[in-house]
Amino acid sequence: MRTLSACVFALFALGFAQAQTSPPIKVDVKLVNVFVNVTDANGAPVGGLTKDDFTLAEDDHPQKIAVFDRESAIPLSIVLAIDTSGSVNKDLAIEKRAARTFVRSLLRPVDRFDLIDFSSDVREVVPFTNKLSWIDSGIENLATGPATALYSAVYLSAQNLAMQPGRRVLVLISDGSNTVKGTDYADALEQAVRSETMVYSIIDVPIAADAGRDTGGEHAMITLSQETGGKYYYADAQHLDQAFQKVSEDLRTQYLLAYYPVHRIADSDFRRIDVTLKQPPNTHYNVRHRTGYYAAPGH
Repeated sequence: MRTLSACVFALFALGFAQAQTSPPIKVDVKLVNVFVNVTDANGAPVGGLTKDDFTLAEDDHPQKIAVFDRESAIPLSIVLAIDTSGSVNKDLAIEKRAARTFVRSLLRPVDRFDLIDFSSDVREVVPFTNKLSWIDSGIENLATGPATALYSAVYLSAQNLAMQPGRRVLVLISDGSNTVKGTDYADALEQAVRSETMVYSIIDVPIAADAGRDTGGEHAMITLSQETGGKYYYADAQHLDQAFQKVSEDLRTQYLLAYYPVHRIADSDFRRIDVTLKQPPNTHYNVRHRTGYYAAPGH
């Protein structure tokens, strides 16, 4: 018959053996994706760059680039949000035609597209799909209204995108006016950043004179794009096709840089990202990417 001390020893040995064979505890460190566009002085995409051409930092701390890819093929989740309020709906027929052309030129079988219109309210016309017939039907059935819920449209679009895989893109067509109370600009921007949404703003310019334009709203759309790594374009009704084409080209010529951030204590959950390029002599390349991201608590 075993003594008590022998039993205790046997249990200890069994526990030690199990500890030796158990898998190690893994710390979940999120891979941070940074989509980068590089253009020359004329605005043309710069191709052929390698991982060694880039340096990357988070809050001024150098980071090791763990993943690098040219012309990222990661699937796209795209929301097209069209302002159908009274100030811009005179161009609606042209916007519809340009939108159909844009979808056909960009959408691949792996991509998903969502259509939203916004005026007094925000309405999801077509949920995420890659069926062109559904998208065409939605484009033909946009609803108009007198007011403009611009910031609510950005917030809700980004919220929808947060649940989608791949590259998250919001293409926003508006003159920049926001006339509906509720969601403010700061909330819209934070939601876009938190959902890692790239905002491409197509600013509908009704007239050239500043006196008849909401230049503050235009600046808000510009900042949304700059902070999220997207881009903005001014376009009147006759140049919407060109603006859509530039968005498509921009998305097709992105580099992907990804890294595992070093775990550290910071005062804020917002992390600033800086990407720099080792540029050849006598050249000036523009490097564009999102300015940062919100880390999960404790990371």
